[in-house]
Amino acid sequence: MEEIWPGSPTPLGASFDGRGTNFSIFSSVAQRVELCLFDESGDETRVEVEEVDAHHWHVHLPGVGPGTNYGYRVHGRWDPSAGLWCNPAKLLLDPYARAIAGDVEWGPACFGYRFEDPDEPEPTDSAPAVPRSVVVNPWFDWSGDRRPNRPMDETVIYELHVKGMTASHPDIPESRRGTYSGLGHPAVVEHLVGLGVTAVELQPVHHFVHDAHLVERGLSNYWGYNSIGYFAPHSGYSSAPGAEGAVAEFKEMVLALHEAGLEVILDVVYNHTGEGNHLGPTLSMRGIDNPAYYRLFDDDPRCYLDFTGTGNSMNMRHPHVLQLIMDSLRYWVSEMHVDGFRFDLAATLARELYEVDRLSAFLDLIQQDPVLSEVKLIAEPWDVGEGGYQVGNFPPYWSEWNGKYRDTVRSLWSGTRGIVGETATRWAGSSDLYREDRGSPTCSVNFVTAHDGFTLSDLVTYDHKHNEANGEENRDGTDDNRSWNCGVEGPTEVPEVLALRDRQVRNLLATLLLSEGVPMLSMGDEMRRTQGGNNNAYCQDSQLTWMDWDLADEHPDLIAFVRRLTAIRAEHPALRRRRWLRGPEEPDGGDVSWWRPDGQPMSEDHWWDPDGVHLGIMLDGASIRERSRRGQPITDDRLLLLIDAGDEPTGWTLPNDGIVRRWEVLLDTGVPSEEPTGVVDSVFWTDGRRVVLLRAVES
Repeated sequence: MEEIWPGSPTPLGASFDGRGTNFSIFSSVAQRVELCLFDESGDETRVEVEEVDAHHWHVHLPGVGPGTNYGYRVHGRWDPSAGLWCNPAKLLLDPYARAIAGDVEWGPACFGYRFEDPDEPEPTDSAPAVPRSVVVNPWFDWSGDRRPNRPMDETVIYELHVKGMTASHPDIPESRRGTYSGLGHPAVVEHLVGLGVTAVELQPVHHFVHDAHLVERGLSNYWGYNSIGYFAPHSGYSSAPGAEGAVAEFKEMVLALHEAGLEVILDVVYNHTGEGNHLGPTLSMRGIDNPAYYRLFDDDPRCYLDFTGTGNSMNMRHPHVLQLIMDSLRYWVSEMHVDGFRFDLAATLARELYEVDRLSAFLDLIQQDPVLSEVKLIAEPWDVGEGGYQVGNFPPYWSEWNGKYRDTVRSLWSGTRGIVGETATRWAGSSDLYREDRGSPTCSVNFVTAHDGFTLSDLVTYDHKHNEANGEENRDGTDDNRSWNCGVEGPTEVPEVLALRDRQVRNLLATLLLSEGVPMLSMGDEMRRTQGGNNNAYCQDSQLTWMDWDLADEHPDLIAFVRRLTAIRAEHPALRRRRWLRGPEEPDGGDVSWWRPDGQPMSEDHWWDPDGVHLGIMLDGASIRERSRRGQPITDDRLLLLIDAGDEPTGWTLPNDGIVRRWEVLLDTGVPSEEPTGVVDSVFWTDGRRVVLLRAVES
């Protein structure tokens, strides 16, 4: 290099300033660090990093700019038994890299140790076989961007996979399918807006690696829960040339979604990395400072504490790990303009020692951070460690994926009796989980399906998983599906079974979108996307998991039905409360009451009836004690929701108080139509397995 300047220890990463690039990396175990630059032909130039401040190794290189590929080689102690894996033969990714180029070409070079003797370092240079960090230009014209800032009570989430959503869309140019650009295409945006969703939740877009054992079997880590770069958008989802092009393309996607009023929520995986357990590769943090970044056994530092089922867990006790995660989160909000995060296996992030700690440093840092405290925070409130199931235990400023809601609603519609009380609790926002800390119904992100498990169509088509394509002899994936195939396993041409499955899909969707809390739809459920009964399709990057857009022509009534549901939810604030419902025991009668089919209030015996399958819910919209964000009182109609999960016809005696004598049918899952279906007087008959929403009409 012609010039080498000392540079600055902050900020970490590669920072282009118009004249050159400052490089800074943290390592408390390094004895020597080399910065490695690669030209277009792949030739490597090594620069000795001589400046060290507070374990930050830094250098500034004038003339080095965007597009430059780089990595690090860390010299230091090699002692796996002590948890030290420094091996300068391994080219290491910068944990703060803003872009990453290339994939892993699996072989002995990718591993820090010799297969023949794990206590000895592998001397083969890994540079030809591993990805490289890339310097990026941070400039982007955000001048036209306006964040939607949608309140949680008005939010409807749509979980999707960037590639799967767009890979086969006929209206997207082929070069843009499966990319960020494809997701921002008008054809996709119009579909999402038309459905009435307000936010997209993207499965992981942090740069990730495909596991060696999957690649060997011709599969891939399709879901992407194997992050190796917390600042870099996954380059495989970019149509732009060069890894740095992925950054601009991601920003353009966010801009397009924001222009349509859609928020962008990222599913983030800060609980582990793609380096796996002690037999895994050395790609980045393991070779930089293994004891700092990962949780190790105190009595055997060679091995990793694993609360994630992936081989390792990030060391949330270390200040530089906390800094890495916080810097990453702030970067995605400030520089990439995302609107929130869903934290994969979030219980792991709250483990300071062994148990999940609600007062952990990570949760404290999030709460006091001026940037992150203003965005949507959603926890997957469990991990695979002991005591890891923490639904209801995150702070009240968080929302949570409510697994109890999913299990209860699935159980109800798959034929479980005697859970009317549990159903009412889940429908009303799960106050038993979230009310104690002065939370609200919006703490509960309600869902019936997600990427992990059956699709909605498969939930009514299969009693058992069919994961043979994964190559694990159908052993992988849960057996607790709480599904019902409606009498026939798999596809059928029997009209009665098909009609019942269609109704069951509508029942599940209606229950979800008419419940208090924040609803989340899963990609393709609005058009009966199927995975052929595969409930663990994490490794299937194919038509099996991609959105089949031909289904939109096959199921227009279902798409219209979802649009009707989201429109009803938007029109009726009684169905999306910011505050808890008040029951009939309140002095003024409250704003919700619970009814039996005979027109009488629910009694204690009926709540706990082991054969109970009926639930009537009366919402008095005139009694909502909330104000709009502009200060006006919120009022709504009187609504009556009838949930009939039985098999026999039932006559519902409708309330008649002398003022309300007639009821308009707003929605009926027994009628595959998006439009209201008439007005009724004293009795409404359901023929089993049906959800009906009625609006009071004053006489």
